[in-house]
Amino acid sequence: MADAALPIRMLHDRILLEPSEEAGERKSSAGIVIPATASMGRRLVWGQVVAAGPHVRQANLGDTVLYDPEELAEVELEGRAYVLLRERDVHAISEPAEQSSSGMYL
Repeated sequence: MADAALPIRMLHDRILLEPSEEAGERKSSAGIVIPATASMGRRLVWGQVVAAGPHVRQANLGDTVLYDPEELAEVELEGRAYVLLRERDVHAISEPAEQSSSGMYL
């Protein structure tokens, strides 16, 4: 389940994620920029699976997963920052949006 483009082979139940843009600064619904260092409750963030070890059972390459940014290890590969987690540290996996083929809107 490893991405052939990355010079790394994941082991055991480890997952390599590409963090989403929201992991840093965010904007409120009113457009106010909230810095990443702002103190607030525990905020989980989304990331995309780019590599997974052989014992990962739930997450697949390309899945978008929810994780706690305080429980992670960061690694830099080929000039890009990635997040390294165990599968058990993933809180949820995003389901793809279903497309209605009928063309009807209710």
